[in-house]
Amino acid sequence: MSSDANESDDEQTKMEDPVLLYSRGLPGGGVVTIEAVSKETPEVTARVSVERRIDPQRRDGHEPPVIAEAQAPTQSTAFKELYQIASDNVAVARGLIQWQARRRDDPEP
Repeated sequence: MSSDANESDDEQTKMEDPVLLYSRGLPGGGVVTIEAVSKETPEVTARVSVERRIDPQRRDGHEPPVIAEAQAPTQSTAFKELYQIASDNVAVARGLIQWQARRRDDPEP
């Protein structure tokens, strides 16, 4: 998100604080969430992320994998689009596999 020198820090914080729309535990540990991450008009950006607590590679300070994103006119519409993924264990597993493949293809420097 670009920042304007005239924006207050409070305004920027409001735009960057995710709003939790959905959360559930996963079999074997971990949590899947749907968060609205942008309140900007005309569209809301939301994402499905997976906190893999049992993964030994996870450490404090790392962002959880984002397996899906959606842009929609409202939080409700974004939620409906992403709920089909977040509520389905197979879809979550598929999303994690695709996320891992993207990371393998594009290693960080």
